[in-house]
Amino acid sequence: MTSLVGVSARTDVGAVRHVNEDSLLAEDPVFVVADGMGGHARGDLASRTAVESLARTLASGTRPTPDEVVRAIDEANAAVRALSGADESGAAVAGTTLAGIVRVRVPELAAEQWMVVNVGDSRVYAWDGRELRRLTVDHSAVQELVDAGLITEQQAAVHPERNVITRALGAEDFVDADSTLIPESGRQTFLVCSDGLTRELSDERIAQLLAEGPADPAAALVQAAVAAGGHDNVTVLVVESVSGEDTPASVDTRDRAAERAIEDTQPRG
Repeated sequence: MTSLVGVSARTDVGAVRHVNEDSLLAEDPVFVVADGMGGHARGDLASRTAVESLARTLASGTRPTPDEVVRAIDEANAAVRALSGADESGAAVAGTTLAGIVRVRVPELAAEQWMVVNVGDSRVYAWDGRELRRLTVDHSAVQELVDAGLITEQQAAVHPERNVITRALGAEDFVDADSTLIPESGRQTFLVCSDGLTRELSDERIAQLLAEGPADPAAALVQAAVAAGGHDNVTVLVVESVSGEDTPASVDTRDRAAERAIEDTQPRG
């Protein structure tokens, strides 16, 4: 059995944007971040629609199966897709990234596990107190170039197509979400974030801040990203859990109200 011992959540408009197009959901069993795509219609509504859909289909306190999570993401994609239409400027597409973890029951194992999900370039990391390990792969044009060995990670950070993502909820009738199962094991900490964090702070800097053991780790990370430039909306979830029978049963949730910002992530054309 796993007990949540800490959920730290924070979102901020950043230092440049005027609308916050990020949304988050941090209610057991779902801990996700959605980053709406600007340059298109209703980016903030797209991210909000995605998390609201997941909140309905993966209700608080339930333990969905992995298949049920996949179906819930499909429903969220359909809900975001329904926002697209034509306006005074022509065809308009609403879209959003989605990344996070869901606590699931795996019937064939008679056990609960964490299911990591990702569409787009928001990220999920595991933190063990010493090492920050990325659990997701960005669905982006620059990640494809990095994977092909054509550019380095450092070059990707300043590449002119660094805002181009190759998958998003709402972009197509069918969404191809990455997912993986992680067994519960002792004390585990997960970091879920929009690219507003990783654009401003390196993985090394993020690990350094987490290692300092702030009382509200999400707030500390968001504040550091805004101080480093805050060119985008910044949203962070830090989820801590402990597996075993002698675990605390209480959940310390530190949630912050969203401000509004404009996002410039573009879907790959």
